[in-house]
Amino acid sequence: MSDARDRLAHVEAGELDVEYADVGPRDGPAVLLLHGWPYDLHSFDAAAALLAERGYRVLAPNLRGFGGTRFRSEGSARNGEQAVFATDAVAFLDALGIGDAVVAGFDWGARTANILAALWPDRCRGHVSVSGYLIGSQEVGAQPLPPAAELSWWYQFYFATERGRLGYDRNRSEFARLIWHTASPRWEFDEATFQRSAAAFASPDHVDIVIHNYRWRLGAADGQDSLTGLEQRLAGRPTIAVPTITLEGDANGAPHPLAETYRDRFTGPYEHREIAGGIGHDLPQEAPRAFADAIADVDAMARQDGDRAGMEAHGGR
Repeated sequence: MSDARDRLAHVEAGELDVEYADVGPRDGPAVLLLHGWPYDLHSFDAAAALLAERGYRVLAPNLRGFGGTRFRSEGSARNGEQAVFATDAVAFLDALGIGDAVVAGFDWGARTANILAALWPDRCRGHVSVSGYLIGSQEVGAQPLPPAAELSWWYQFYFATERGRLGYDRNRSEFARLIWHTASPRWEFDEATFQRSAAAFASPDHVDIVIHNYRWRLGAADGQDSLTGLEQRLAGRPTIAVPTITLEGDANGAPHPLAETYRDRFTGPYEHREIAGGIGHDLPQEAPRAFADAIADVDAMARQDGDRAGMEAHGGR
């Protein structure tokens, strides 16, 4: 999928015209890959190619505010709260006529995958999440952290100011490059790799979405009224019963929870994997085979779980 820029598709889904990569056989089992900030769908190029070779249909959309994804109406709110990315994902699956998929992601995309698995389990055949359980709430965001932990979130506080908004708008690529280096300190990405993703930050909606996302977390921006009910459910830290594999790189320089802190959120078939070799925050791009293997393995877990449920429904026969 290294030439995915030449093969990107578009589909109208909800309030968005979504730009996405679509690789692998169209009749293969679907995999939905969700990126975060400051990244784009190209984080999945290598992993998607590996999955396509195994017969999967791999869908990797650019999120609202990234790349060629656009709002269908100028009047749509440039909302970046956590729930909206999940409703975007459901609308995307609906637009493509896909009933369920293995859903996998990192950073914002991992949180979105968590939400889909928790609140739309019928659409989520299996679930792979880098850094585990990331569902949050404004109530959690209002609680202070120890000083060292607060330091790692410096950009969140920067974005809460108009100076930070202006600084990010003026320096999108430089900002992203800094985050790539600090979040993945041992990843020696080349300039072409960076520029391929940096092009996605030129979207006219990019700054609005990023700034709102981080301000909403701190309670410095309101969410969308229509999403209040979903956010209330998410504030309760719902459990996830669909088959899940969580992943963590051994050199993740971004803020992330320890695996033992979220184990109780997963109540179905579950496995956690630590990926060695200097792997940082963008695990799908830094360790694409480990990421692809986890997706194939969680799909197998889902089939086994389905077979087991079928046997139990028929009295164990």
